[in-house]
Amino acid sequence: MAEVGRTAISDPGALLPRGFWAAVEVWLERPQVANKRLCGARLEARRSAALPSAEACGPGTSAGPEQKERRPGPGQVSPGGGPGPRPPSRPKQGTACCESEEAQGQCQQEEAQREAASTPLRDPGHSGHAEGGKGDFPPADLDSLWDDFSRSLARGNSKLLAFLTCPRTGSQPEAQHELDVVLRTVIPKTSPHCPFTAPRREIVVQDVLNGTVTFLPLEEDDEGDLKVKMSNVYQIQLSHSKEEWFISVLIFCPEGWHSDGIVYPKPTWLGEELLAKLAKWCVENRKSGFKSTLSLVSIMKYSKAYRELKEKYKEMVKVWPEVTDPEKFVYEDVAIAAYLLILWEEERAERGLTARQSFVDLGCGNGLLVHILSSEGHPGRGIDVRRRKIWDMYGPQTQLEEDAITPSDKTLFPDVDWLIGNHSDELTPWIPVIAARSSYNCCFFVLPCCFFDFVGKYPRRQSKKTQYREYLDFIKEVGSACGFHVEEDCLRIPSTKRVCLIGKSRTYPSSREASVDEKRTQYIKSRRGRPGSPPGRGLSPSPPQVAFGSAGHCDGHQALDAGVECVLGAQAAGRGSGPQAGGPWLPGFHPREKAERVRNCAALPRDFIDQVVLQVANLLLGGKQSNTRSSRNGSVKTWNGGESLSLAEVASVLDAETLRRLKRECGGLQTLLRNSHQVFLVVNGRVHIRDWREETLWKTKQPEAKRRLLSKACKTRLCWFFTHHPDGCALSADCCPFAHGSAELRLPRTLRKKIP
Repeated sequence: MAEVGRTAISDPGALLPRGFWAAVEVWLERPQVANKRLCGARLEARRSAALPSAEACGPGTSAGPEQKERRPGPGQVSPGGGPGPRPPSRPKQGTACCESEEAQGQCQQEEAQREAASTPLRDPGHSGHAEGGKGDFPPADLDSLWDDFSRSLARGNSKLLAFLTCPRTGSQPEAQHELDVVLRTVIPKTSPHCPFTAPRREIVVQDVLNGTVTFLPLEEDDEGDLKVKMSNVYQIQLSHSKEEWFISVLIFCPEGWHSDGIVYPKPTWLGEELLAKLAKWCVENRKSGFKSTLSLVSIMKYSKAYRELKEKYKEMVKVWPEVTDPEKFVYEDVAIAAYLLILWEEERAERGLTARQSFVDLGCGNGLLVHILSSEGHPGRGIDVRRRKIWDMYGPQTQLEEDAITPSDKTLFPDVDWLIGNHSDELTPWIPVIAARSSYNCCFFVLPCCFFDFVGKYPRRQSKKTQYREYLDFIKEVGSACGFHVEEDCLRIPSTKRVCLIGKSRTYPSSREASVDEKRTQYIKSRRGRPGSPPGRGLSPSPPQVAFGSAGHCDGHQALDAGVECVLGAQAAGRGSGPQAGGPWLPGFHPREKAERVRNCAALPRDFIDQVVLQVANLLLGGKQSNTRSSRNGSVKTWNGGESLSLAEVASVLDAETLRRLKRECGGLQTLLRNSHQVFLVVNGRVHIRDWREETLWKTKQPEAKRRLLSKACKTRLCWFFTHHPDGCALSADCCPFAHGSAELRLPRTLRKKIP
């Protein structure tokens, strides 16, 4: 046995020992947070048990009858139909294993540990599919594995038994107490470099009374039976001594440790990297309001699908014609497609279907998600208000339509299985409604981003939640009001807005569709009076009403034909008390404009921008604060750098019409001043005159390649300071990157990105 790492923990918030078990929970259920070479973990089973005493021998010593009962772990279905809670680990009365001088406080520590252990675990972030499948392990019996291991301990493996019971110096022999035993599968990331790394199973033994968690990796013997791999057993331990908490990592057999660099990292990584993360997590007093990633699908299947799709569509990064970041958008849509493909595969298996689900992506944007799903065999199409350049690259098999959608009886899709809203903005709250009214079997998947209500922007109403969390709860409320069981999951995508909401089953039988739709109508009307602003991309003078439809294929798996109008007369009649049949479901909805407005102050008239810049600069220069510094050529020059003012102070001197004009732009005054990079520096809400002597010194420290790039942009614009500043430019003409007079102006050179 060897200790490979030990660290003291400062606990000013008195979060230990509960914080220790919260940190262990993260490493147990989401190891990929610490080990980036892992895809995740899946908890297969959980039970309570007890170690055999040192003198015990023979079978049947591992647990009593009450301990043999199988208990559902997180994600498994309990007899009551819901996920089973974490089984409480209530130690029996025994002698504490701590320093003798700390015996007075040990009872309180034990009670806190018991309380921490009895707290139900969060959803572990796995699908709960413990059954075997393609690429999965066959199901294993934790009871038989633990019984075999307990018998091997009782028959003479005293060293490992001592390692598990963790006797410390000065401790007294203790009575048997209950342990929490978990069987988990650790899933590595698959990559072209390591394609043969297989998932590994291990037994995790949590001893709450002693504050230890022991990891027992399993391997197959010559007969194909799972046995504990003694060489790679390790333990995480919490101890308390002299008013100080410590966490340590111990290895049972350091000389025999085998590291594959993925599932079994090096001991130094365990003692340094993992230990540092655990110590940090122990004292973090924050609870996430979101689920773990990929909680509704098989992590192993997702990992395999994502790797295959990423390899298949990686060339899109090289030929991306849009101005957006290709790596972010390509790999984000690849990850979303992988998630949907696995979700739909498991839905087909659950319902006994063979035909692939059809879909419509509302607000499809660049259309890459539609292209991937269609290429993988799912019939579908995408609709967006504005055509993208990349659409022409996909080919005829990818159906993309340029149109606007106003939610109404003319925009239903009765023959489609799924509606998708991937960052669909003003359509996001309407997608559950459209899905519910399209057909009883229509499902939805939304990935909310911008915050929109049924009409205009979503008005925030709670300060105790983040705006993002509040908006997600609103969309869940919409889905529930439409009669869906709404599930939430967190995707693994390069975005801060990565929580998706899924509605794939109803809370009512199809015979009650008419009465439920009346409630939907009432709910939508109840939102009409909520305060909000129109969509930020501008208003149309009147809401366009464009008819959409789907082809007549009742199972939704034949080819989708665009442009067929679908009006469901019965549902329209049921909503006859509202707007006229075929009209918008809620007056005031405005889809975004086809031509997207530029609202970053760049489209403002040049004379207006110059006037504001000059006015603000004169305001700052009124402070008459002169700076005496040496210029680049060695001469000393006194130059007025002005004072700094807050944005509010600057705004207070501008006239009302100027402020109204700026308010219509994103970011307003601050955006205009930031855009005027040559003149101003805006830091922490304060505006300064930019001193190019500091900027030039900074740029001389840049790498050679970047300096060459900057030199190509020199002298392409007039120097504002040379023309307008009372002291002229702080730099000489040969050092200033801007032209001192029109004679120095150069034509700008177009910089093109090289495509490998």
